[in-house]
Amino acid sequence: MGSDLRVLLITAASIGFFHTLFGPDHYLPFVMMSWARKWSAGKTALITFLCGIGHVASSVVLGLIGVSIGLALKKLELIESVRGDIAAWLLIGFGLAYTAWALRRLYRGKAHAHIHAHQDAGDHAHVHTHFDEHAHVHDAGATVSIAPWTLFVIFVFGPCEPLIPLLMYPAAEIGYWGVALVALVFSIFTIGTMLATVLIAGYGVSFLPLARVQRYTHLLAGASITLCGLAIVFLGL
Repeated sequence: MGSDLRVLLITAASIGFFHTLFGPDHYLPFVMMSWARKWSAGKTALITFLCGIGHVASSVVLGLIGVSIGLALKKLELIESVRGDIAAWLLIGFGLAYTAWALRRLYRGKAHAHIHAHQDAGDHAHVHTHFDEHAHVHDAGATVSIAPWTLFVIFVFGPCEPLIPLLMYPAAEIGYWGVALVALVFSIFTIGTMLATVLIAGYGVSFLPLARVQRYTHLLAGASITLCGLAIVFLGL
């Protein structure tokens, strides 16, 4: 292994770790959705892993195409920038939609009374919630199945910005095997950091005294995901 390739591999590992750790969009949506939906650690890890695969694979494929046909680096960076904008707005849209669903769920779960009049017994009220009596029949499956797929689509659009310009194009001077090796190391550290951060953060959340806000878990999840997307768009995180 040449010194140039060794440097690129160390750089790939470092960038894969730090760009994931300093990008809350890589783990916050999974932590919040796992908390709100009460996913098991295994399910959370699987969803995070699959989204991580989609996240790095899309940039790897694009980079390989660019290297193979000699596409100018600036054109690839423009494509990655557009993909990043799409992913950020999709994240915002998902967060807003989930927040709206959570607010509707809270409203339907609020106890209220219906007053009935009877000739013999007079007026009396029944206190109940529409959520308990009816909404759970429909809510039990819809978001559970849609949310992971929505996250996967968002992460497929989300680019790994440093991968192509800093790693794949320099590695192309060594050869295709160098490009493949650099992409593999970057992918391992990116997905590994995502998994470790999500699982550690999720485990830490379980120790927090959150009983008082348990009713608002879905609302907090939607708001957090929305803010995460807004931070990407307006703060460049």
